[in-house]
Amino acid sequence: MQKEAFQVAWPIVLGYIVLGIPCGILGVAAGMDVWMIAVMSLLFYSGAGQYMIPNMWLAGNPISAIIASVALVNTRQMLYGASLSQFCGSAGKRLAFIFGATVTDESFGVNLARMINGNWSVKHALLVNLFSLTSWTVSNVAGALIGSAISLPTALASFAMTSLFICLLCMQKVTPANLVAVFGSIAGVIVCKCVGLAGPAILIGALVGVGAAFAFSSVRRDNRNTTMEVGE
Repeated sequence: MQKEAFQVAWPIVLGYIVLGIPCGILGVAAGMDVWMIAVMSLLFYSGAGQYMIPNMWLAGNPISAIIASVALVNTRQMLYGASLSQFCGSAGKRLAFIFGATVTDESFGVNLARMINGNWSVKHALLVNLFSLTSWTVSNVAGALIGSAISLPTALASFAMTSLFICLLCMQKVTPANLVAVFGSIAGVIVCKCVGLAGPAILIGALVGVGAAFAFSSVRRDNRNTTMEVGE
């Protein structure tokens, strides 16, 4: 079982090594100790969130804006849990809890595909999650040790967050609603910067983008329904 799980997890492990080291370096640049980064990687375990925290802290954002922004980004975990819960009926509560607490974007994708095919148990999926979690934590600690020993430009590590979100954006399906969300978020951030709201700019921009996409989808759906009624 461990061998099968590792064969599935190793591409995720390699990716987390590449992303985890600069994340640890960035955490040290923000003033965090190595043990803090290790604990956060184990308990918090959110790649995008862990990049956002030091970036927003270094940018001078208030703690309230950091908490709200990270919480907003991590709401996707509720969707992951809802999708995977249907496969956890035969698993014990403790096993299901640990499995749900260690899910990430990448492990969700590979585990869900195999669970749908019917040849993948919760124990298999949990092992994939644990391999991924271990590599993420070790990579973050390694990056923190490197950042403590060598002075590296903060901008170099900070760009990893930007590139991460660019990759996530490029992986999204190109739809009118997604385009509205992207440009709405960009416009929201620019307006906030122009009026002096630099602190909550990211949070407000994200909310503007999501709100604009939701309104666009609602109007478009209503127009489609109206057209169908007229045609009928």
